[in-house]
Amino acid sequence: MTEQSDSQGDSPRYTPLRERHEALGASFTDFGGWQMPVRYTSDLAEHRAVREAAGIFDISHMAEFIVDGPRAGEYLDYALAGRLSAMSVGKAKYSLLLAEDGGIIDDVILYRMGEQRYLVISNAGNRDAVREAFSARMASFASETPAPASDDGSFGFVSGAPGVSVEDVSDSFALIAVQGPKAAEIVAATDGIDELSVPWGEQKYYAWASAAYRGKPLLLARTGYTGEDGFELLVDAGDAAELWDAVLAAGADRGLVPAGLAARDTLRLEAGMPLYGHELTRETVPAQAGLGRVVVADKERFVGKDALAGGAAGTGAQAGRTLIGLTAEGRRAGRAGYPVVLEDGTVVGEITSGALSPTLGHPIAMAYVDPSYAEDGADLFLDVRGTKIPATRTALPFYRRKK
Repeated sequence: MTEQSDSQGDSPRYTPLRERHEALGASFTDFGGWQMPVRYTSDLAEHRAVREAAGIFDISHMAEFIVDGPRAGEYLDYALAGRLSAMSVGKAKYSLLLAEDGGIIDDVILYRMGEQRYLVISNAGNRDAVREAFSARMASFASETPAPASDDGSFGFVSGAPGVSVEDVSDSFALIAVQGPKAAEIVAATDGIDELSVPWGEQKYYAWASAAYRGKPLLLARTGYTGEDGFELLVDAGDAAELWDAVLAAGADRGLVPAGLAARDTLRLEAGMPLYGHELTRETVPAQAGLGRVVVADKERFVGKDALAGGAAGTGAQAGRTLIGLTAEGRRAGRAGYPVVLEDGTVVGEITSGALSPTLGHPIAMAYVDPSYAEDGADLFLDVRGTKIPATRTALPFYRRKK
């Protein structure tokens, strides 16, 4: 997720669920150019509901792209940092869209829909950047890749590249997340969901199933951004409100509550999940953020390979720094932008995300620090408005759900 501007200009956008949020008394905030519910009742109650039962989130602001064609997998191997052509149909995978200098343009989730068809979900505020990068990479892919002859002897260029097309379908769909220990039970009990390609109880994490909602196509992905079990439901925008109501009805006696962006942020922070615009930026390279494993460095070619092979360490204020987890005692939490300092006040890093953890009951933070302070050694402190709060390096994630 991200906090950058949206592709539709300065006018705020609303999801197809706006009226539902207003009826539930939601407070709204700008997020990536969208007016999104930040909370319905209280941040703490919504957070706890997800950890203990379930929460339902509107994430329809996210962007969706369909990559299709006989060379779609090869194109994605070139355009992204992972080896996407090796995915099995029915699986999902986290990946990164890199710039030539190795900086992160966006983090995305891919779903392999068929032998030559993929769905890519990107952050709302990066929709323009992702679309433009995909377009530019189609042109370079076409110029650098010999086009194979088709059965009739032609070369079959599609959208400027051999055997691949990319379509921005973001405005056609809505996306609803149901997260928490009771999420699977609630989604399975939702009236109108049927025709599953994978039986209930057999869906795997980071995989998807095709289904129907009242006879119309529905994608059930067992993915999420909270650290809990759950599903993300991709449905035609026109059916979103009805599906939202049906899920709420199924969860009415199972502890399900609507949850906003505030709870989503503290949940993902506890789970050690990066947020674009905070832990991930155009100036950050994957290794800095602990995402070196996402990059398949031995691929013949991909955008950003040369820079990473040359030891790119990022640019800007966080250049060369490493992401770590920090915990503290008491109730005063460090926030994004607060310095990480030594006892003498020397600044050695900066917090990218921080909060008083609702689940753990103490402050937690992710921060970029100079490499020499990433491992145990000198004592670190959070500079909270001039007060130094002792901090302890902590392996991410801060919270793991019980299996």
